Amino acid sequence: MKMMKAAVFVEKGRIVLEDKPVPDVGPLDALVRITTTTICGTDIHILKGEYPVAKGLTIGHEPVGIIEKLGSAVSGYREGQRVIAGAITPSGHSYASLCGCHSQDGGSSRHGFKPAGGWRFGNTIDGAQADYVLVPDAMVNLSPIPDALTDEQVLMCPDIMSTGFSGAESASIRIGDTVAVFALGPIGLCAVAGAKLMGATTIIGVDTVPERLAMARQLGADVAVDFKQGDPVAQIMELTDGRGVDAAIEALGTQGTFEAALRVLRPGGTLSSLGVYSTDLRIPLDAFSAGLGDTKIVTTLCPGGKERMRRLMEVVASGRVDLKPLVTHRFKLEEIETAYDLFGHQREGVLKVAIRP
Repeated sequence: MKMMKAAVFVEKGRIVLEDKPVPDVGPLDALVRITTTTICGTDIHILKGEYPVAKGLTIGHEPVGIIEKLGSAVSGYREGQRVIAGAITPSGHSYASLCGCHSQDGGSSRHGFKPAGGWRFGNTIDGAQADYVLVPDAMVNLSPIPDALTDEQVLMCPDIMSTGFSGAESASIRIGDTVAVFALGPIGLCAVAGAKLMGATTIIGVDTVPERLAMARQLGADVAVDFKQGDPVAQIMELTDGRGVDAAIEALGTQGTFEAALRVLRPGGTLSSLGVYSTDLRIPLDAFSAGLGDTKIVTTLCPGGKERMRRLMEVVASGRVDLKPLVTHRFKLEEIETAYDLFGHQREGVLKVAIRP
């Protein structure tokens, strides 16, 4: 039996590198040899026990690699081809997929029904922080990488770029809009880039880390608001002459950022929520205008599937967005426990880490 290295969830507070068998390939599957992957903020929620997954599961949902073996029913691809697969891997034939909501593909796990059923890697099936990953429904989910693009150029596409962009898309941003993005981690930074692409002409980034505020400006933010320099709600209302913003994108998942995003909206504005929340949320009566303010609150799990990945790689290839600077640190797979420690504690100005087997 051929073995591989994989980062495995053992228990709360422990993700360790272990030996596991290389997966068998079913008729509709593809075995992909990982050349580059990364760690996501959601993986930290798993590590902390804030999001439940099964013990023994391989973590990670951002695969970049090379097709090692194709299932007998898979056509249109070849072994040796460079590919990515989205963090969301819809089946293409579920009710949710056929309704156009691919991320909510349904399904269940040992922990019961998962509403975000399209997210399988590192959630309900083994993920990408390993030498190999088994991609289900390969013809729906594998997207060939253009020869001109490097691994690091497309590394954000499977999740971070797709999530951040979908936050802007869900906010229905229009040309001339003013948009506030709360929390400028990798997802928030991609939301800034997405808002710029969609036509927002004033983008306000909210954080306190100087490097993140600077990166937001690089990706399209017009104004950087440091919340340690004063109440961000007051600062944004002053910047907008009391009007408020057309859309606020919440990219952290805390009561504080959610409530601040709600309070800066103009009447009829949209709060686009991308954060992964680990406690109940409270909606303040005044900020919600007692339910009479025509406020829209929308949540989004990033779209997946090969067409979404193709479109994102087209954006990268066009040069309209350069996300390579988000990769601030690089590790071998054998060093992944060190990488988790660095990323989880947000040391050394880390944004994203590249992991290479």
